[in-house]
Amino acid sequence: ELENQLTAKSKTLDELKQSLASNGSAEQTPEAQSLRIAELCEMKDSIVNQVAQLKTSMESILEQWRAYDEIYAEVSLMTTRYLYCINQCKPSGEEASLEALKKQVKTLQ
Repeated sequence: ELENQLTAKSKTLDELKQSLASNGSAEQTPEAQSLRIAELCEMKDSIVNQVAQLKTSMESILEQWRAYDEIYAEVSLMTTRYLYCINQCKPSGEEASLEALKKQVKTLQ
């Protein structure tokens, strides 16, 4: 999206250059126009560099989010497994009585 906007701005800048070159301005001398065009070109180059830096930064950030998502999925799965195990290991009301535990011990022996 940023690249499309940059392309549109570049086209607008080129159109302005052509307009200034062909029409000329009664208020500005050719030297002043040349300076203004040079300034606009520098601004365009600066924007191009900023977009490139932003793109690189965003790629890095997206890679970090991908890693986060993978780790989060693993942790979520492990948490679900642990909760399931804890719920399965909880003794119910009957199993918690001393008599029930003695009976369980005898069964296991």
